[in-house]
Amino acid sequence: MTTGREHRVTSAVNASDIAPTTYAWEIRATGLKVRVGRKRMAVDGLDLSLGTGVHGLLGPNGAGKTTLIRTLATVLRPTEGTLELLGEPVGGMGEHRALRRRIGYLPQEFGYYKRFTVREFVEYMAWLKEVPKAEIPAAVQRAVERVGLADRADERLKTLSGGMVRRVGIAQAIVNDPSILLLDEPTVGLDPAQRLRFRELLQELGTDTCVVVSTHLVEDVGAACTDVVLFVEGRLVFQGTPDELAAAGGPEHVGDNPLERGYSALLQGRDRGRDTW
Repeated sequence: MTTGREHRVTSAVNASDIAPTTYAWEIRATGLKVRVGRKRMAVDGLDLSLGTGVHGLLGPNGAGKTTLIRTLATVLRPTEGTLELLGEPVGGMGEHRALRRRIGYLPQEFGYYKRFTVREFVEYMAWLKEVPKAEIPAAVQRAVERVGLADRADERLKTLSGGMVRRVGIAQAIVNDPSILLLDEPTVGLDPAQRLRFRELLQELGTDTCVVVSTHLVEDVGAACTDVVLFVEGRLVFQGTPDELAAAGGPEHVGDNPLERGYSALLQGRDRGRDTW
């Protein structure tokens, strides 16, 4: 598993804010619960600490991955427990405006204006994230280049393929050079070559950013992630390296490769313990 490292964060708002603040983990949850609707606890008593690196959030459909990602993005509020992002408590009625400037977020489905060009849309998102005006052009160009769309930057979004639009979504998520990057099923619609380039980008980003990638594709986790978080029915089932995940399975388990067999073994073991599917 990865270890966090201490960071120093400064703000130019007032004298109390400019004092150095240290934190050991970019993301830290203790007993975190998030309710969806009246009854269902989609995140149920989660203890989790994540630092710099690429963290793969694995789990079957309905496991609560999207709810957790939305909570980390401060879209949803914790129901119980504690959540800290970059050392700042999250919850209650706070808007967390300053915190959101330091978070990049790509939801499963993101809204966009089809008449905007790629550059216009990413510029607009940079403005929403309060990137300083003088820095926006360079930040947009860098983000567009990193997702391989520099040659399509002045084309309208309505003319792009689904995979290209997804890459625009990744560009808007990284345009503010975030300290925490949250990606929910980011490879949906990407062709094999694009997925390979995306994995390279993840590895690059993970050198100095806490990246959380929610996916159901085990091969993406094995290729790009420094550690794996297996999430089932709102609970943490496993956290470890891809090699440790692979070691959890054997030839008797379902899967085309060691990672898939390890994933199947952990799910099956949990089912035997609960006597339910």
